[in-house]
Order: sequence, then structure tokens, then C-alpha cells
Amino acid sequence: MADPDRSWLRWRRIPGGVWALGAVSLLMDLSSEMIHALLPLYLAVGLGASMLTVGIIEGVAEATALIVKIFSGALSDWLGKRKLLVAMGYGLAAFTKPVFPLATSIGWLFAARFVDRIGKGIRGAPRDALIADLSPPDVRGTSFGLRQSLDTVGAFLGPLAAIGLMIVFANSFTTVFWIATIPAIAAFVVIILFVHEPPRPADSKPQRSPLTRKEIARLETAFWMVVVVGTLFTLARFSEAFLLLRAQSLGLSLAWVPGVLVVMNVIYALSAWPAGALSDRIGRYALLGAGFAALIAADLVLAFAPNVSTVMFGTVLWGLHMGLTQGILAALIADTAPPDLRGTAFGMFNLITGIAMLLASVVAGALWDLVGARTTFLAGAIFTALALGMLPFIRPTPGRTSPRSAAGDS
Repeated sequence: MADPDRSWLRWRRIPGGVWALGAVSLLMDLSSEMIHALLPLYLAVGLGASMLTVGIIEGVAEATALIVKIFSGALSDWLGKRKLLVAMGYGLAAFTKPVFPLATSIGWLFAARFVDRIGKGIRGAPRDALIADLSPPDVRGTSFGLRQSLDTVGAFLGPLAAIGLMIVFANSFTTVFWIATIPAIAAFVVIILFVHEPPRPADSKPQRSPLTRKEIARLETAFWMVVVVGTLFTLARFSEAFLLLRAQSLGLSLAWVPGVLVVMNVIYALSAWPAGALSDRIGRYALLGAGFAALIAADLVLAFAPNVSTVMFGTVLWGLHMGLTQGILAALIADTAPPDLRGTAFGMFNLITGIAMLLASVVAGALWDLVGARTTFLAGAIFTALALGMLPFIRPTPGRTSPRSAAGDS
């Protein structure tokens, strides 16, 4: 049995590089969400863009990030280096931020959003692989949970900051956009100065052909089962925009609708780190199952919600399921992929689940229009139940998890 005192102090063993990457995520999310919370309104009100234009810009941007992710992960395995690509990704995002206040046309904003999402695609898989490389196996879940929590802190502070700054500066979009560049540049500085590549094992060599059939065949059944479960789960957790629509449909005034995301992200941030740390002690799968159960409960509450108060309770459950699943799924990818193919593995997982997220949101919207909100959330509960039923078929790969974690998962 683990020593409770030593388990409580486990967070002290998180490497400094992981803390730095968490701070980078917080700063960049703070910057991005300050802009993204206002960008659709700026496009429509400030530049006269149609809703179709807004949709095309967002769709192309997110699709670009998905496509780039798999190649950046494989490239980090090919180079045998992760930090360079992570720094490039955050650097692109940071240095495109001044384009938003300077842009005088829809075309310039489209270009800035496009390059920003390329940066996201470049950094995502190498960053997760770098966290896995930096973290000892018995604090891997803690490390991923920490980064996810700090990232989510930025996600809810960004919209709040945007609202406050719009009030202070009399609805000046460009002033808020300029202020948003400050945390973005700070994020780039932090990664350059405080994140260091760990030494590679003596017997480890860069993968010269990570996307060949031979190398992909080294990704074992355990990894692909995590991908299957993650994909089914992602089909269930469609865009959080539907939480906003559900609250608005039951009478929440437009001014307060963004508060739904603030509530969700606060719960997400508070639960992700403790969930990751607990997964290192008792195993990943029990907590992942609890997260799936929380999403089923959230879907049922939201499906049958009679009022806004009930929607907010469903939103709390939704945030809890995010905290119990996102960091743990990342840790499971690290647990089940060969160390020299981690970048490729994270890239594949992100690409496949990202496509599933786009599909889920389209299906959810169609169900909402054709049948109603209740059916949308009930469908989410069904897909989550399918993912929950797949969990017993995942098994950890021997030698890639800590003894305590493996014992907890048996």
C-alpha cells in the first residue's frame, strides 16, 4: 500500500519543465480566448461579415489544426526533438496575435486565424509527447492533469478578461486585441527560457520513417483500443456551444450565456489535476469510467432540464467529466505507445478524435434541428455508454506504466 504522506507529496516530483509547459498553456489560452470570445462579434459588427463567412473561417482554421497535428507529431519522432516544434507552434501563435488589432479586412483576419491554428497543430502532439518524456511514469497522470488544469484556467480567465476590458475601454475591440498579445508573447518567452529537452536514452534513436506501415505496426492493440474508446467518447461530447444553446432555450438572457462556459471551465480546472494525480495511485481506468458516467449523467440532466438552474447543474457535471477524462486519456496514450513513437501516437489520436468532434457537432446540430434538444443529449448519453462498455477491453502495455498504476488497472 502506498505511503499516504509520500502520495500526498507526489506533486513535488513533477518536473520543472512540466510546470513551465502548464504556465505556457495558461498564458496562451488566456490570450487566445480573449480574442476568440470577441472575434465572431468583431467580424459581424466591426467588419460586416456574414455568419456563413464566420463559419467558413472557423471551420477551415480548425480543420487545418487537425491535419497539421499528425505530421508534427511524426516529425518530432523523426527529429528526435520535441521542444523545437513546440516553440515554433507557440511562436507562430504569439506573433500572429498583433495581426488581429491591425487587420482592416476579413482577409487579414482569416489569414491570422489560419496561421494561429497552424501553430496549434504544430505544437499539440509534440507538447504532449514532451510531457510524457519529461515525467516519471508514476507521476505521468499528475503531470498531464496539471497542464490540463492550467490550460483550463486560461480558458475561463480569457473571456472574463475580455468582458472586463470591453467595459473599461468602451467596447474597443482593437484595444482588447492589443492587450491579448502580451500573455501570448510571455508564453513564447517562457518556453524558450524554462523548457528543456530531456536527454534521450542511450539506446534510443530518432525515428526516420515514423509514418511507414512498419513503424505504425509497432503501435500495439492497447494503443488502438484507447483510440477507439477516445473516438466513441468524443462522438458523445460534442461542442460546448450546445450547452449555451440549451441554457438560452430555457430562458437565460444573452448577456449571461457566456457564464455557462465559465462555470464549466472552473469545474474542469479544479478537477483535472486531482484526477490525474489520483490516476497515478489507483489506475487510469476507474477514473476514466467515472468520467464517462459523469457525462452520461450530464446528458440526462441536460436532456430533461426544465429550467436554467438544472442546466447549470448539468454544466457542472459536464465540467467534471472533462476533468476526469482529458488528462487521463493523454496519459493513456503515453502509457500505451512506444517512447520513440509518442509524437506520432499523439498526432494520430488528436487527428482521429478531432474529426470525431467535428462529426459529433454536425450530428448534434442536425438532431437538434430535426428532432429537438432532448434527442441530441440522449444520443450523447448512448455514445458515452458505448465507450464505457469498451473500457474493460483496454489493457496497459507491460513496462510502460508504473507498478502501482498497473496494479490499480488490473
